[in-house]
Amino acid sequence: CRDYAAKRKREGKSNSTVRTELELLRACLRWHYGRDAPQIPAPPPSRPRDRFLTTEERDRLLEAIPSPHAKLFAILAFTTGARMGAILDLTWDRVNLDVGTIDFNAAGRDKTNKRRTVVPINDRARAALKEARDLAETDHVIEYGGKPVASVKKAIAAASRRAGIKCSPHDFRRSAARWMAEADVPMEEIAQFLGHTTTRLTYSVYARFSPRFMARAAKALDW
Repeated sequence: CRDYAAKRKREGKSNSTVRTELELLRACLRWHYGRDAPQIPAPPPSRPRDRFLTTEERDRLLEAIPSPHAKLFAILAFTTGARMGAILDLTWDRVNLDVGTIDFNAAGRDKTNKRRTVVPINDRARAALKEARDLAETDHVIEYGGKPVASVKKAIAAASRRAGIKCSPHDFRRSAARWMAEADVPMEEIAQFLGHTTTRLTYSVYARFSPRFMARAAKALDW
């Protein structure tokens, strides 16, 4: 297992990826052998990514995206905090501009740990969605050339190079969460908005950005 982990690291895989693969092996062996299953050593998980965009970087990046489908994706990612897969899967029947909600749960989708939620549409997203709906050629909100889009990673990577801002599509979700925390939105509400299964992750990553987080504790030590 250690040799395998070293080999995968040489191939450029992260600790978390190697750990996931070895944990799958561990689960299979435990299922088959029970308590007699051999011990499977796995590397510690990678440190969580800590890349957040400022609002100024967000605006520069949006200006550097020429293609309408990639720009719409970025706007929805920044305004909903949804994952790339959820946004690319989104169809117009789950966008309710009258009520003002987006339902990222596709009918028949198996539920996983990456939970999807129903979120409100803010003014910035509403304007972009209305414009896109008037020009829509497919059922999918993010489309290009009359077809759904499988990935926007290349488009975002090209825009990030033009803007001089190193980022990935998933950084949009993290940035949205940080902006909510900085606006003093309660962690429980942020967790619901992002679809976290518990608030533990929300607190561990984003609470430090909230201006009032632990303020009462600090005040109790004042004199």
